[in-house]
Amino acid sequence: MKLFVDFVAALQFLTVLPPLLRRPFSAAEMGRAVAYYPLVGLLLGALLAGTAYLLDRLFPEAPAAALLLVSWVALTGALHLDGFLDCCDGLLGGATPERRLEIMRDHHIGAFAFAGGALLMLVKFAALGALAGWKVPALLVAPMLGRWAMTMVIAAFPYARPAGLGREIKTLAVWRQALFASIITLLVAWLFAGWRGLAALALALLVLLALARFAMRRIPGLTGDVYGAVCEMVELAVLLLFAARGLV
Repeated sequence: MKLFVDFVAALQFLTVLPPLLRRPFSAAEMGRAVAYYPLVGLLLGALLAGTAYLLDRLFPEAPAAALLLVSWVALTGALHLDGFLDCCDGLLGGATPERRLEIMRDHHIGAFAFAGGALLMLVKFAALGALAGWKVPALLVAPMLGRWAMTMVIAAFPYARPAGLGREIKTLAVWRQALFASIITLLVAWLFAGWRGLAALALALLVLLALARFAMRRIPGLTGDVYGAVCEMVELAVLLLFAARGLV
């Protein structure tokens, strides 16, 4: 029962799917739920693959890719996209770490967020339209790896703020969750995408390390917004890998 509750906590936190448990989750449950982030990503990928199947039979390539991207954002409630936008304004602006953290709390969108969000969506749209025969594996693996990356940065890097939900999750998420998430991710990536799935896992690791280190140079730790930005950038990198030509 505890495993089920932890998975549901991850599912209801990361998606807008109908709630299975209508109650608040404890800090301990939210911390343990980190282990199930990749499984939530895999479920999200399965929903996206089914959506893509229907869209491809109703629309030409470009409208189908656009509507698939809309579905992707809608299913997550734009949670990770919002974090990415806040990071664009905060990490790229501000003169001090304190000012950058303050900017990241501001819900208004600045120039960096507008440009970054537009470019992110544009490249994701282009990648989705270029997946060809790799569409199903890519849609299964990319959301999973994005959320695996979140698990890893939560476990591996310090948290910037003294309080908040992110702080509680960080404090209660230990390497046991990261190890479980990594084993599941490795097996699923190989099962659905073979060597390209393993290459995507390696790429996701490089991206999450690069972004986490960049954030650590700008602020004294990571935040929930950085977790969301890591998810978005890993998803984008994985989609581009599957869309790349010349890889056999």
